[in-house]
Amino acid sequence: MKTRKLVSSLKYALLPAALFGAFGSALAQAPAASPTLTADEKAQAKKIYFERCAGCHGVLRKGATGKNLEPHWSKKLPDGSTQEGGTLKLGQNRLEKIIAYGTEGGMVNFDDILSKQELELMAKYIMNTPDVPPEYSFKDTMDSWKVIVPVKDRPTKQMNKYNLKNMFSVTLRDTGEVALIDGDTKDIRSIVKTGYAVHISRLSKSGRYVYVIGRDGRLSLIDLWMEKPAVVAELKIGFDARSVDTSKFKGFEDKYAIAGSYWPPQYVIMDGDTLKPLKVVSTRGMTVDGEYHPEPRVASIVSSEIKPEWVVNIKETGQILLVDYSDIKNLKTTTIESAKFLHDGGWDASKRYFLVAANASNKVAVVDTKLGKLAALIDTKKLPHPGRGANFVHPQFGPVWATGHLGADVVTLISTASDNPKFAKYKSHNWKVVQEMKHVPGNLFVKTHPKSKHFWADAPQNPEKVLAESVVVWDMADLSKPKKVINVAKDSGLPETKATRRAVHPEYSADGKEVWISLWGGKTDQSAIVVYDDATLAVKKVITDPKMITPTGKFNVYNTQHDIY
Repeated sequence: MKTRKLVSSLKYALLPAALFGAFGSALAQAPAASPTLTADEKAQAKKIYFERCAGCHGVLRKGATGKNLEPHWSKKLPDGSTQEGGTLKLGQNRLEKIIAYGTEGGMVNFDDILSKQELELMAKYIMNTPDVPPEYSFKDTMDSWKVIVPVKDRPTKQMNKYNLKNMFSVTLRDTGEVALIDGDTKDIRSIVKTGYAVHISRLSKSGRYVYVIGRDGRLSLIDLWMEKPAVVAELKIGFDARSVDTSKFKGFEDKYAIAGSYWPPQYVIMDGDTLKPLKVVSTRGMTVDGEYHPEPRVASIVSSEIKPEWVVNIKETGQILLVDYSDIKNLKTTTIESAKFLHDGGWDASKRYFLVAANASNKVAVVDTKLGKLAALIDTKKLPHPGRGANFVHPQFGPVWATGHLGADVVTLISTASDNPKFAKYKSHNWKVVQEMKHVPGNLFVKTHPKSKHFWADAPQNPEKVLAESVVVWDMADLSKPKKVINVAKDSGLPETKATRRAVHPEYSADGKEVWISLWGGKTDQSAIVVYDDATLAVKKVITDPKMITPTGKFNVYNTQHDIY
């Protein structure tokens, strides 16, 4: 029986066609044995690759979360053989099967996304040497900058009557939009045009502005104080991006913003209220193994509240940067060695320590932002994927931070007792894995809330349809086994389909009484957000507006503003 994997489009990036056209890319010469593609075929393959593959395998195909896809291992030898010095040469047929059906190592399936012709095309494309995209300069960044509503013309107070603390910024992935949904009434208050496949929404320290970054590098600034919240400024920071945050240290509230790019590998510092670019900084350099890497992508960024610093995680190099924004002209950066390849992460409950997954190394790195150094490097099961993680007080081990896994059937709990005298009796467990809660592979996000007695985890990348459409809930009083497995697709009341509607990204309301789950179908399928009562685990509301297409990440304003997870 063929192995089937769910497509996780949360991990893939879209680059515009102009990336390889008008900007004049340098086309590398492929070896003679590479399959020939017409200009139209190459253009089509490039688009598919950047929509579906680049996020994991890299623009240059050198690999990260996904395997290296350079042609030196992918194509057969001229004589038709498939081995050279112990290196596997896959060839056309084998590549098609891998792309179509995935692998047990974490490669997802595309047979329900791509046609047979497209599968054949992508196998041929991968056996050709990748093109090198153009750079994106400070001038390019500045030329893209748009202020739609000047600061002087914006409200001086909140002009609507919405409870902004309980507003949700919801990614509508495939339409390139964000829906702002009222958490009290469950009504959509505004749908704003943003970049393609928004990865995250982040809040300014004041809670007034929402910053959303599309995978096409488009950064949008949304003003929640307007009568109908709308985009007031835009900036394109590159061709492919994932991360954004703001300045939160006292005296710098809302002053600056920072956004990280996948291609080119760099980050941009800008004014917080207008997005005017101030500085572009390259992240190219040496890996923790001492080798130069041409594509070290900015994976995630968080903002410290104990120093005027951002924690900037560089995926391919395994380097964590502490960027001091107190003097932008004379930028000071502390470089901390951890492990490859850095991905997502979040704060512990004290907001002093930042924990980030080095998922290809199966480790979690811990940064002490007060001392500015690595506190621990913790071994975990395969492919940790925390999102921001989840913090709670364990009945046996005290304060812990949790991460799920793409490639393992557990949720890992790590002790974060640190030096807090309140938890002195748990200090012997500090920075150790204290428990592995039984789950299923394919988890993307875990979540709890300080006022909740429950812990939630999804599994949208599990190959079993029923598991991908479900979430698992544990009772904090007994974490030895799940309290309930909830079939979100069934609870939605939507007609059953052969296609998988993935249950993804649990998010709490501001008061911790509700949990919102996205039910993510295809672009032409009816999607939904299913809202649960956290105390009873019963369905409270199913949000199914025709305009709400492919909802994925949801970010409650108050919880995101205060890093509550």
